Amino acid sequence: MENNFRSSCPLVSALDVIGDKWSLIIVRDMLLGGKKTFKEFSASQEGIATNLLSSRLKMLECFDLISKRKLPKNKKENIYLLTEKGLDLTPIITDIILWSDKHVRQFNTKMLQISDKGFDADRSIVIENIKNNYREIVRQTIG
Repeated sequence: MENNFRSSCPLVSALDVIGDKWSLIIVRDMLLGGKKTFKEFSASQEGIATNLLSSRLKMLECFDLISKRKLPKNKKENIYLLTEKGLDLTPIITDIILWSDKHVRQFNTKMLQISDKGFDADRSIVIENIKNNYREIVRQTIG
């Protein structure tokens, strides 16, 4: 996959990688939903088209944010796991969720309560808990 960055600005470069409509949703589904397979991602309520999902997974893999593997007990099925680089997006996703809860909730009355996902604790504790929970999911998946 060719890396076409729009400018030399670090913010713009990051947005070229993770700033599209779907990339952070995929990472969110991995971090908070424990999703690992194409089928699980495609079942998300946001309804990503399979061609877009395939494209985003390849892009995230190209930038080493995720890795693609086979399940140890099912060599036919691909699973996608966050790399450490991908896991480093946890604070960004956490901050976006906290910002949205504070500033967007008034416009979206159907928004989920973030306290249900443990976001009512100290930010640094929330981030560590998310990372630790994800690492446990990976450990249980691949051993």
